[in-house]
Amino acid sequence: MKKAITFFLIACCLLPLAGCSKDQVLGRYNEVLQAAGEATLTGSGDLEGERSFGADSYVGSYAADYEGFSGEEVLFGGTALEREGGDELSVSCKIESDAGTVRLVFQSGAEEPEILCDTAGMYTGTIQLPAASNYIIVEMENFTGSLDLTIE
Repeated sequence: MKKAITFFLIACCLLPLAGCSKDQVLGRYNEVLQAAGEATLTGSGDLEGERSFGADSYVGSYAADYEGFSGEEVLFGGTALEREGGDELSVSCKIESDAGTVRLVFQSGAEEPEILCDTAGMYTGTIQLPAASNYIIVEMENFTGSLDLTIE
C-alpha cells in the first residue's frame, strides 16, 4: 500500500511536466527557486529603512538611519540557476558611523561571506552571481549611523 501511495504522489508531481522540453523543465525549476529565494529577504515592514526594488529582488536601493541597532537585514538577492538580468551586479554603498559596528556583505551559497564595506566608508564595485543563493546582507552590532546602498 505504501508503495502505491508513493508511486501515485510521484506520478502527480511528474504529470505537469509531461510533454515539456528540458528547457521548460529547467525554466519551471528556476521559477520555483526564485520564489523560495525571495522568501529569505527581510520583509519591507521589518526593515529599519526604505527599500525599493528594481527589475527584480537583486537590484534596487536602500537608505536607512540606525540608532543602536543590532542584528542583520537581508536586503537584496535570491536563488536562481540563471538570473534574467545577467550575472553581474554593480554595487555602490556609503556608510556613516557614529557608534557600533556595521558591515555590508555578499553571501553566495556556502562560500565565506565577502565583506564589501564596513564601519565607515564607501564601496563601489561589481560582483559576479554564480548559480546559487546570492544575498546582500547588512550586519550590525549596536550601530548608530546611516547606510545608503544602490545595486544595479
